[in-house]
Amino acid sequence: MKSESKSIPSAFLPSDTFLRRHVGSDDHRTQEMLSAIGYQNLDSLIDDAVPKNIRLKKTLELTEPLGEYALQKALKKIVSKNKMFRSYLGLGYNACITPPVIQRNILENPGWYTAYTPYQAEIAQGRMEALINFQTMITDLTGMEIANASLLDEGTAAAEAMSMLFAMKDDAQGKSFFVSQSIHHQTLDVIRTRAIPLGINIVVGSFKKMVPSSDFFGAIVQYPSTDGTIFDYTDFIKSLHSVGAKAIVAADILALTILKPPGEMNADVVVGNTQRFGLPLGFGGPHAGYFATKEEFKRNMPGRLIGVSKDSQGKPGYRLALQTREQHIRRDKATSNICTAQVLLAVLSSMYAIYHGPEGLKQIASRVHHMTTLLATGLEKLGFKVVSKPYFDTIRVELTKVTSSEIIHFAEEKEINLRSVSQHMISVSLDETTTLSDIQDILQVFNENKALHFSIEELSKKDEWAIPESLVRKSGYLTHPVFNSYHTETEMLRYIRRLEAKDLSLTTSMIALGSCTMKLNASTEMYPVTWPELSTLHPFVPESQTEGYRTLFGQLEKWLCEITGFAEVSLQPNAGSQGEYAGLLAIRSYHQSRNDNHRNVCLIPVSAHGTNPASAVMAGFQVVVVACDENGNIDVADLKKKAIEHKKDLGALMVTYPSTHGVFEESIQEICSIIHENGGQVYMDGANMNAQVGLTRPADIGADVCHLNLHKTFCIPHGGGGPGVGPIGVAEHLAPFLPGHSMIENGSNNGQGAVTSAPWGSASITVISWAYIAMLGFEGLQHATKLAILNANYVATKLSPAFPVLYKGNKGLVAHECIIDMRGFKKDSGVEVEDIAKRLMDYGFHSPTMSFPVPGTLMIEPTESESKEELDRFIDAMLSIAKEIKDIETGVLDKVDNPLKNAPHTAEMVIADEWKHSYSRERAAYPLTWIRSRKFWPSVGRVDNVYGDRNLMCSCIPMEDYVS
Repeated sequence: MKSESKSIPSAFLPSDTFLRRHVGSDDHRTQEMLSAIGYQNLDSLIDDAVPKNIRLKKTLELTEPLGEYALQKALKKIVSKNKMFRSYLGLGYNACITPPVIQRNILENPGWYTAYTPYQAEIAQGRMEALINFQTMITDLTGMEIANASLLDEGTAAAEAMSMLFAMKDDAQGKSFFVSQSIHHQTLDVIRTRAIPLGINIVVGSFKKMVPSSDFFGAIVQYPSTDGTIFDYTDFIKSLHSVGAKAIVAADILALTILKPPGEMNADVVVGNTQRFGLPLGFGGPHAGYFATKEEFKRNMPGRLIGVSKDSQGKPGYRLALQTREQHIRRDKATSNICTAQVLLAVLSSMYAIYHGPEGLKQIASRVHHMTTLLATGLEKLGFKVVSKPYFDTIRVELTKVTSSEIIHFAEEKEINLRSVSQHMISVSLDETTTLSDIQDILQVFNENKALHFSIEELSKKDEWAIPESLVRKSGYLTHPVFNSYHTETEMLRYIRRLEAKDLSLTTSMIALGSCTMKLNASTEMYPVTWPELSTLHPFVPESQTEGYRTLFGQLEKWLCEITGFAEVSLQPNAGSQGEYAGLLAIRSYHQSRNDNHRNVCLIPVSAHGTNPASAVMAGFQVVVVACDENGNIDVADLKKKAIEHKKDLGALMVTYPSTHGVFEESIQEICSIIHENGGQVYMDGANMNAQVGLTRPADIGADVCHLNLHKTFCIPHGGGGPGVGPIGVAEHLAPFLPGHSMIENGSNNGQGAVTSAPWGSASITVISWAYIAMLGFEGLQHATKLAILNANYVATKLSPAFPVLYKGNKGLVAHECIIDMRGFKKDSGVEVEDIAKRLMDYGFHSPTMSFPVPGTLMIEPTESESKEELDRFIDAMLSIAKEIKDIETGVLDKVDNPLKNAPHTAEMVIADEWKHSYSRERAAYPLTWIRSRKFWPSVGRVDNVYGDRNLMCSCIPMEDYVS
């Protein structure tokens, strides 16, 4: 990809350059901000802010930047190399139909995909209602009592279930875990990876031959099995329970609409994915995993959980429940490092269920099954034997007169993908998109592409049902009105819009969350995600059909290597937490390859994000905490002392750079050297990479591995709390220990297992980051980083007279984020940081990151995409709140009845006939003049978290509660 020649007169150059669309301020506004903080130009600011000893000493070799139109053309040319065959490969991935009303109004709608994780409940009610719908859908279909708001994919959900049961097991139970040989291969792969560091012994075999004993703490089975056969696991689960072991069932979500649910078999945990509920295949992701369990295990359950509470007016309000499970509280005691959910995907699949309703879902499932019985009947008529009975949508066909290689060849002639199980066995899995014409084509493939001696119409007259009565579902599901009210497009559209209006996203205002980098998710970057060339590929199609994807992966990996300085990058981890885990596994495997099995100590600063210690424990490390000094930097003396103390066993240091406190630590290279001198490896958390790109590189600083949050620095949107992508870059000596995958050629990669279900994780959304880099190039990326640092320092300077900036670096500067201290207000005004966060909602803003990494503070990251005008609005809001606090201190406002303690104020509160407060309605709703023209109304008052945890409800609210 080449840009227009620089020798061409500017009048003829493309006018749709991307940099000016991505950064919020032009040269004039940039100069105004520089003057406000005392600098003449941007370079002098960066020279003072970023330590000179780590500054980049070369121009990065990246693509010349493309204009937006040119990018679309170049990308189309690449992805057109992908071959879009009809795939009947199964293995937990099936083509489906995304209803256009859902695709256009959620998947492709920035009002849904640019929102943040719903920590601030009052401005996330729409998303949380959709997630409550998701949880209800999962509990209903699985027959379980409680479900979380989704996990990353089916494989990781299964691994999380195993880890949960392991953490809960009695001391008398052994460390063995049974895995049915009929489970999906990629799920086994992820389970094996997770088991090794925990010391779990994986036993694979036939569940029919398994003899439960006290050696086992649990088991997992597939329903239906990977070959399509449906088993009733009731007796098997009973035998497990008799020895104190617990059962996990990995279940097909669509099959559960017509099959006996695992909950009725007394399963302890049910996992799976909701991909076939309207989520495009996307070459493996992103997709929403699900996790359901018994009520008694709710406090052990990993991931997010949405619950129902009440607001300040006594009305129902949703919020994140049981937040004591958060990693930043439990740290190395956490049983999971999952700190997010696949929110956007969970919302999509819940809307799919709402749009179709229980009868529509049952009709889809029944049609898929009828198509499968039709295919099986036709195959038997051709002389083949179907060996997987009873079945739902997948059959295994025994071959006698022809080999699977020959069948695969005949299929390829018709641009069809079938799965070869062995030379004498083929698997076929049908789906919602399958038509009678498709059935005819598949039958012709098995007939060596010759004409059939019977017609499909003739076969269809039998209309057989291949599921025995004992396995047919008798219980109802999705009975709540929400699943029975919106089946026309008009009603569905209005419901989606109604929920969207309750959520604050980047379409409303800036979301200045420290460590979360909520910046522009450009339409040009997002647009290709739903192109068929990217969205319709099954993750296990032959390599010959994926040239377009492999070209994209190769270029993105190369660019990320150049940006970070590392030798290789793996795109497999599908979240930052998985990136952390994969990076630590690489370090662990490296030590073991050198017979340094004892190197299991991981040093972690006290300021680190809670996923760091949680990931370290999951990867088999023992956490040793390192102190920070009064300026928020790593205490180098304490680090050195502990590195020497643990020299024999030192495995790694986990460090975030710039620091979690938002400062470029001058001693970072010394810190890395101390670890290396004592035999350890340096893991860099890439959460703050937005301050590094184009200015410095993790590998040059001294890191051995670093994960990158593509959903932060590289512009994949947060999706309301997911999806994400967390690839890792590694130095050359760690490259052999990157994640492998059993389902692709050369996927074993020196014996390293998979960390996610699909070989390239959330493949379809990596194109967003590819487009971001391709449109900016080196100079654009570097300028974006400089603007991010400028914006943060501008905000810090403007707010510092009212709110102390807690940590500063060289010459009083911060990096790309700053922490402002709210702790001093409580004594004289009674105001706490939560009051300020809630009051910001009345001004139309989402609160910055609250009480992390320091309780009682706000961490602000404005990013490069926000304009000076938007920054000034945010600053005005914060200074107005500071004045309100002063009014409380001086007695102008009551210490108990004031706008901060009562925030946020809903429209219903403000227009009510009765107003009991000592301040005016106008001050409550319109504290600044400009708010009148762009008011965002929170849909509920302040939500009571304590009440919600004491009265836990995690499924759809009964309609009578709405009425009352």
